[in-house]
Amino acid sequence: MNTPLKLSLYGLGLAAVFAASLGAGHLAGPGSAADNPPPASPAHGGHTATPAAPQAAEVPGGLQIAQDGYRLQPLTAALSAQSPATLRFSVLGPDGKAVTGYTPTHDKDLHLIVVRRDLTGFQHVHPTLGPDGVWQIDVKAPAAGQYRLFADFQPAGRNGPLTLGVDLPAAGDYQPQPLPAAARTATIDGYTVTLDGDLVPGTSSKLTLTVAKDGVPATDLQPYLAAYGHLVALRDGDLAYLHVHPDGTPGDGRTAPGPHIVFHAEVPSAGAYRLFLDFQHAGVVRTAAFTALAGQPAASDSPAPVPSAPAPRPSHGHEGGH
Repeated sequence: MNTPLKLSLYGLGLAAVFAASLGAGHLAGPGSAADNPPPASPAHGGHTATPAAPQAAEVPGGLQIAQDGYRLQPLTAALSAQSPATLRFSVLGPDGKAVTGYTPTHDKDLHLIVVRRDLTGFQHVHPTLGPDGVWQIDVKAPAAGQYRLFADFQPAGRNGPLTLGVDLPAAGDYQPQPLPAAARTATIDGYTVTLDGDLVPGTSSKLTLTVAKDGVPATDLQPYLAAYGHLVALRDGDLAYLHVHPDGTPGDGRTAPGPHIVFHAEVPSAGAYRLFLDFQHAGVVRTAAFTALAGQPAASDSPAPVPSAPAPRPSHGHEGGH
């Protein structure tokens, strides 16, 4: 083979190699991700900005059976709608053992709420703790159905309370009830309780509940669990739990024993809530229940304003905008 032909073939070979390399470059991009990471967005002050991780929303109380290493462990498989039966459960700590030490909140180591999933049959009770860390109490379900149990407690050494929840059934013919309509008053045993204030999602809402007996304001309410009233709010649908304590303390020199009981409640979302107020008068604890709507616009007697015509959209030089 003569020299000019050899040089021609050699040039063609180089061209083929170069073309192949160029094609591979187009497939992989200007360089691999490892070799050429995307440039970081500049931040103020010339420093590289690291994208902030999205912050997880706080889960409302009572929706979880376990949280922060603690777990609600039922030792009873079902409730009875026929007669009182012993309900047993324990709270397991991060070490997997039953918790035996608690910090009292409102005179009790643990508050147990039992309510049917349709928000009927509410009970606020206080079981007894055994030396083995097992809680127990005799409970009767008012009717058949699926019940939610909420354990509201603060383990010793923990900074702040926990509310854990679990479902237990009560066998029988289940007849679910519709949620009662929202109302400002509730009656029980000759008492009328009036609700003033509205729930506003995501912020603290002032609620004032006023107790009257046969139309006469009750100005001699009795302390119950170190307060003149206890309010539990449950969200319709998933039963997210809020245990709200009132303003003031009996005997503090400024908190009157009725007829008004003031609470500050913060609900996590718009929707319907069932409110349960426990109060004590004449030696008996009673529960008044309300349905309240959060995030609803206030009623107005003023006519709605007539909407004005929309302003013309600016032109971008072609139809359809961007």
